[in-house]
Amino acid sequence: MLIPCIDLQNGQAVQLVHGRKRELAVADVFGLLERFKEYAWLHVIDLDAAMRKGDNNALAEELCKRAKSKYKMKVRVGGGIRTVARAQRLVKLGAAQVIVGSAAFTDGKIDSRFLRGLAKTISKKRVVIALDTWRGKITVQGWRKTLSLQPQDVMARLAPFCEAFLCTDVDREGTMGGANMKWFESLREATKHPVVAAGGIKTRREIQALEKLGMDAAVGMAVYKNRLR
Repeated sequence: MLIPCIDLQNGQAVQLVHGRKRELAVADVFGLLERFKEYAWLHVIDLDAAMRKGDNNALAEELCKRAKSKYKMKVRVGGGIRTVARAQRLVKLGAAQVIVGSAAFTDGKIDSRFLRGLAKTISKKRVVIALDTWRGKITVQGWRKTLSLQPQDVMARLAPFCEAFLCTDVDREGTMGGANMKWFESLREATKHPVVAAGGIKTRREIQALEKLGMDAAVGMAVYKNRLR
Protein backbone atom coordinates (compact mmCIF):
# COMPACT_ATOMS: atom_id res chain seq x y z
CA MET A 1 0.00 0.00 0.00
CA LEU A 2 1.23 3.47 -0.88
CA ILE A 3 0.96 6.10 1.85
CA PRO A 4 1.48 9.74 0.78
CA CYS A 5 3.32 12.09 3.14
CA ILE A 6 2.80 15.72 4.06
CA ASP A 7 5.98 17.01 5.72
CA LEU A 8 5.48 20.41 7.33
CA GLN A 9 8.07 23.17 7.55
CA ASN A 10 7.40 26.88 8.06
CA GLY A 11 3.71 26.42 7.29
CA GLN A 12 4.30 24.66 3.99
CA ALA A 13 4.40 21.08 2.76
CA VAL A 14 7.99 20.37 1.76
CA GLN A 15 10.22 17.64 0.47
CA LEU A 16 13.81 17.49 1.67
CA VAL A 17 16.83 15.55 0.44
CA HIS A 18 18.46 13.62 3.31
CA GLY A 19 16.30 15.70 5.66
CA ARG A 20 18.39 18.82 4.95
CA LYS A 21 18.19 20.36 1.49
CA ARG A 22 14.76 21.58 0.45
CA GLU A 23 13.84 20.29 -2.97
CA LEU A 24 10.29 21.63 -3.25
CA ALA A 25 7.54 23.34 -1.26
CA VAL A 26 3.77 23.51 -1.58
CA ALA A 27 1.97 26.50 -0.06
CA ASP A 28 -1.56 25.08 -0.48
CA VAL A 29 -1.19 22.41 2.18
CA PHE A 30 -4.92 21.68 2.48
CA GLY A 31 -5.16 21.26 -1.28
CA LEU A 32 -3.00 18.17 -0.88
CA LEU A 33 -5.82 16.46 0.98
CA GLU A 34 -7.94 16.65 -2.17
CA ARG A 35 -5.02 15.33 -4.19
CA PHE A 36 -4.45 12.41 -1.83
CA LYS A 37 -8.10 11.59 -1.10
CA GLU A 38 -7.96 8.24 -2.91
CA TYR A 39 -5.51 6.83 -0.36
CA ALA A 40 -6.60 5.06 2.82
CA TRP A 41 -3.74 6.39 4.96
CA LEU A 42 -1.86 9.69 5.21
CA HIS A 43 1.32 10.62 7.08
CA VAL A 44 1.61 14.15 8.50
CA ILE A 45 5.07 14.95 9.87
CA ASP A 46 6.02 18.23 11.59
CA LEU A 47 9.65 18.67 10.62
CA ASP A 48 10.08 21.91 12.56
CA ALA A 49 8.94 20.22 15.76
CA ALA A 50 11.21 17.25 15.08
CA MET A 51 14.18 19.57 14.64
CA ARG A 52 13.19 21.74 17.63
CA LYS A 53 12.81 24.78 15.36
CA GLY A 54 9.31 25.77 16.38
CA ASP A 55 6.29 23.79 15.32
CA ASN A 56 3.33 23.54 12.97
CA ASN A 57 0.96 22.24 15.63
CA ALA A 58 -2.16 24.11 14.50
CA LEU A 59 -1.61 23.13 10.86
CA ALA A 60 -0.93 19.49 11.67
CA GLU A 61 -4.01 19.32 13.88
CA GLU A 62 -6.27 20.86 11.23
CA LEU A 63 -4.93 18.49 8.59
CA CYS A 64 -5.68 15.60 10.89
CA LYS A 65 -9.23 16.74 11.56
CA ARG A 66 -10.06 17.48 7.91
CA ALA A 67 -8.51 14.27 6.60
CA LYS A 68 -10.65 12.23 8.96
CA SER A 69 -13.93 14.16 8.78
CA LYS A 70 -14.03 15.16 5.10
CA TYR A 71 -11.99 12.50 3.35
CA LYS A 72 -12.36 9.54 5.74
CA MET A 73 -8.61 8.98 5.68
CA LYS A 74 -6.69 7.42 8.53
CA VAL A 75 -3.85 9.67 9.62
CA ARG A 76 -0.56 9.01 11.34
CA VAL A 77 0.93 12.15 12.87
CA GLY A 78 4.57 12.49 13.86
CA GLY A 79 7.36 14.96 14.44
CA GLY A 80 8.25 16.29 17.85
CA ILE A 81 5.85 14.12 19.85
CA ARG A 82 7.78 14.03 23.11
CA THR A 83 5.02 13.83 25.72
CA VAL A 84 2.07 11.60 26.43
CA ALA A 85 -0.14 14.70 26.62
CA ARG A 86 0.75 15.69 23.05
CA ALA A 87 -0.02 12.20 21.80
CA GLN A 88 -3.34 12.22 23.65
CA ARG A 89 -4.36 15.52 22.06
CA LEU A 90 -3.62 14.26 18.55
CA VAL A 91 -5.66 11.12 19.14
CA LYS A 92 -8.59 13.20 20.40
CA LEU A 93 -8.36 15.33 17.25
CA GLY A 94 -8.65 12.28 15.04
CA ALA A 95 -5.19 10.78 14.59
CA ALA A 96 -5.52 7.03 14.13
CA GLN A 97 -1.90 6.62 15.23
CA VAL A 98 0.99 8.77 16.41
CA ILE A 99 4.58 8.32 15.31
CA VAL A 100 7.25 8.54 18.00
CA GLY A 101 10.93 8.67 17.13
CA SER A 102 13.41 10.61 19.25
CA ALA A 103 11.32 10.28 22.41
CA ALA A 104 11.65 6.51 22.26
CA PHE A 105 15.30 6.94 23.26
CA THR A 106 17.05 8.73 26.11
CA ASP A 107 20.84 8.94 26.35
CA GLY A 108 21.15 6.52 23.46
CA LYS A 109 19.02 3.86 25.13
CA ILE A 110 15.38 2.78 24.84
CA ASP A 111 13.17 4.89 27.11
CA SER A 112 10.93 2.08 28.35
CA ARG A 113 9.29 4.26 30.96
CA PHE A 114 8.03 6.80 28.43
CA LEU A 115 6.95 4.14 25.95
CA ARG A 116 5.15 2.12 28.60
CA GLY A 117 3.23 5.20 29.74
CA LEU A 118 2.37 6.12 26.18
CA ALA A 119 1.09 2.65 25.32
CA LYS A 120 -0.93 2.51 28.54
CA THR A 121 -2.52 5.91 27.97
CA ILE A 122 -3.48 5.81 24.29
CA SER A 123 -3.03 2.03 23.75
CA LYS A 124 -0.14 0.42 21.89
CA LYS A 125 -2.37 0.03 18.82
CA ARG A 126 -2.11 3.78 18.30
CA VAL A 127 1.68 3.92 18.59
CA VAL A 128 4.12 3.67 15.68
CA ILE A 129 7.83 3.86 16.49
CA ALA A 130 10.06 5.50 13.90
CA LEU A 131 13.42 3.81 13.42
CA ASP A 132 15.10 6.09 10.91
CA THR A 133 18.59 5.08 9.84
CA TRP A 134 21.65 6.97 8.61
CA ARG A 135 24.56 4.80 7.48
CA GLY A 136 23.08 1.81 9.25
CA LYS A 137 22.52 3.47 12.64
CA ILE A 138 19.35 4.92 14.18
CA THR A 139 19.19 8.69 13.83
CA VAL A 140 17.05 11.01 15.99
CA GLN A 141 16.36 14.71 16.66
CA GLY A 142 15.32 15.50 13.12
CA TRP A 143 18.05 13.23 11.75
CA ARG A 144 20.73 15.39 13.37
CA LYS A 145 22.00 12.91 15.94
CA THR A 146 23.05 9.32 15.29
CA LEU A 147 22.89 6.62 17.96
CA SER A 148 25.07 3.53 18.19
CA LEU A 149 22.02 1.31 17.75
CA GLN A 150 20.82 -0.54 14.67
CA PRO A 151 17.05 -0.95 14.17
CA GLN A 152 17.27 -4.74 13.78
CA ASP A 153 18.84 -4.97 17.25
CA VAL A 154 16.08 -3.09 19.10
CA MET A 155 12.87 -4.08 17.34
CA ALA A 156 12.18 -7.04 19.63
CA ARG A 157 12.53 -4.85 22.73
CA LEU A 158 10.35 -2.10 21.27
CA ALA A 159 7.61 -4.38 19.95
CA PRO A 160 5.66 -4.57 23.26
CA PHE A 161 5.13 -0.79 23.15
CA CYS A 162 3.86 -0.29 19.59
CA GLU A 163 1.67 -1.57 16.80
CA ALA A 164 4.13 -0.97 13.94
CA PHE A 165 7.46 0.52 12.88
CA LEU A 166 8.16 3.32 10.40
CA CYS A 167 11.64 2.80 8.94
CA THR A 168 13.15 5.54 6.82
CA ASP A 169 16.39 5.06 4.90
CA VAL A 170 17.73 8.58 5.40
CA ASP A 171 20.69 7.85 3.11
CA ARG A 172 18.19 7.77 0.23
CA GLU A 173 15.43 10.00 1.59
CA GLY A 174 14.27 12.50 -1.04
CA THR A 175 16.70 11.26 -3.69
CA MET A 176 14.36 8.98 -5.66
CA GLY A 177 17.47 6.81 -5.97
CA GLY A 178 15.52 3.59 -5.56
CA ALA A 179 14.60 1.62 -2.47
CA ASN A 180 17.32 -0.33 -0.65
CA MET A 181 15.47 -3.63 -0.81
CA LYS A 182 18.17 -5.62 1.01
CA TRP A 183 17.90 -3.27 3.97
CA PHE A 184 14.12 -3.49 4.04
CA GLU A 185 14.33 -7.28 3.80
CA SER A 186 16.60 -7.34 6.86
CA LEU A 187 14.06 -5.25 8.76
CA ARG A 188 11.25 -7.57 7.73
CA GLU A 189 13.22 -10.54 9.07
CA ALA A 190 13.84 -8.77 12.39
CA THR A 191 10.20 -8.36 13.47
CA LYS A 192 6.71 -9.74 13.00
CA HIS A 193 5.25 -6.26 13.52
CA PRO A 194 3.99 -4.30 10.51
CA VAL A 195 6.74 -2.19 8.92
CA VAL A 196 6.23 0.93 6.82
CA ALA A 197 9.17 1.54 4.50
CA ALA A 198 10.37 4.98 3.38
CA GLY A 199 13.35 6.48 1.60
CA GLY A 200 14.31 6.54 -2.08
CA ILE A 201 11.16 4.81 -3.34
CA LYS A 202 10.49 5.89 -6.92
CA THR A 203 8.48 3.26 -8.82
CA ARG A 204 5.29 1.25 -8.57
CA ARG A 205 7.41 -1.86 -9.01
CA GLU A 206 9.29 -1.09 -5.79
CA ILE A 207 6.02 -0.54 -3.95
CA GLN A 208 4.79 -3.90 -5.23
CA ALA A 209 8.04 -5.55 -4.14
CA LEU A 210 7.62 -4.09 -0.67
CA GLU A 211 4.04 -5.36 -0.57
CA LYS A 212 5.34 -8.86 -1.28
CA LEU A 213 7.53 -8.47 1.79
CA GLY A 214 4.46 -7.46 3.76
CA MET A 215 5.41 -3.78 3.95
CA ASP A 216 3.58 -0.55 3.14
CA ALA A 217 5.46 2.29 1.43
CA ALA A 218 5.43 5.89 2.69
CA VAL A 219 6.30 8.01 -0.33
CA GLY A 220 7.01 11.69 -0.66
CA MET A 221 9.19 13.00 -3.49
CA ALA A 222 8.01 10.54 -6.15
CA VAL A 223 4.38 11.40 -5.40
CA TYR A 224 4.94 15.15 -5.50
CA LYS A 225 6.87 14.87 -8.78
CA ASN A 226 4.21 12.60 -10.32
CA ARG A 227 6.64 9.77 -10.98
CA LEU A 228 4.22 7.01 -9.98
CA ARG A 229 1.49 7.49 -12.56
